Amino acid sequence: MTAALRARYQSSAVETASPQRLLVMLYDRLALDLVRAEAALADGDRIEASSQLMHAQDIVLELHSTLNPEVWEGAGALSSLYTWLYSEMVLANVKGDARRVADCRTVVEPLRDAWAEAAATLASSAG
Repeated sequence: MTAALRARYQSSAVETASPQRLLVMLYDRLALDLVRAEAALADGDRIEASSQLMHAQDIVLELHSTLNPEVWEGAGALSSLYTWLYSEMVLANVKGDARRVADCRTVVEPLRDAWAEAAATLASSAG
């Protein structure tokens, strides 16, 4: 598949996804960015690690900006977690610290799995 076709497919997938699916897609990419950053740090490639961590930081900022404490009482706790993740990724990037990246993964991956399960449950109950 060419890069242009892949980009068009991805764009279409995002445009037609439900809000729940979009959330899972963001978490999937966040987890992937962290895996790639950790691997890049292990390989000594600070430039690639930095690129992956900066993209992960952008995702966390986006996730954080969508929280609405008036709609969901758990938003405050998740906001604190996003703040911690963001600061850990910044420090990991500055210090080239793979341990901090791994720590972020141990938080992000279970969250991703929980959101994916919730989205699947919602989709099956709606269908």
